[in-house]
Amino acid sequence: MPNFPQTVEFIAADDIPVRIVRSNKRKKTISSQWRDNRLVVQVPAALNESTERVFVDEMLKKYRQRKNRESALSTEDSLMDRAKALDTKYLGGIANPLSVRWVNNQNKRWGSATPYHRSIRLSAKLKYVPIWVQNYVLVHELVHLATPGQGHGKEFQQLLDRFERRVEADQFLAGFSAGFNAYAKENGQTELEAGGFDDLDDN
Repeated sequence: MPNFPQTVEFIAADDIPVRIVRSNKRKKTISSQWRDNRLVVQVPAALNESTERVFVDEMLKKYRQRKNRESALSTEDSLMDRAKALDTKYLGGIANPLSVRWVNNQNKRWGSATPYHRSIRLSAKLKYVPIWVQNYVLVHELVHLATPGQGHGKEFQQLLDRFERRVEADQFLAGFSAGFNAYAKENGQTELEAGGFDDLDDN
């Protein structure tokens, strides 16, 4: 078995911080995740240095590809395209949004909708959550456009239930909000300053 340090850190060529964690318990599997503001790659300790580097480079490649996809999906044009596609998929196109954009001044809500203008605004903080969670918030606001003036009543709930991962998304957002609030308290900020969201309400 190679006599390497159990953990090693370096900065990739494009300024991505990387931590390699070598585990004696791992025999074959390689995994990576973004944690502690760096890409953490876990590898078997038995790998030789050249093989390890091949796997780490592959994990970096996948990370870059994922970030590029997420960046492309965060633009205003792609947000509108997504909203239209979700409207067609879940609501048969009845929401018909005319404007969908990111905003930086929405601190108490994940999203908001104005049926009169057929517009939707999403908090820019949602750029840090998975695409499927963003899609859930979009569908929530699309349902408001499709059911103006009805709040979160029976018809609204029935339409929103068409989103397959609704329960999971609600749980994710609750945890995400709790994380922001915990970070705020640790840094002497108010919950509002850190993004203390409380509801998906729009009207």
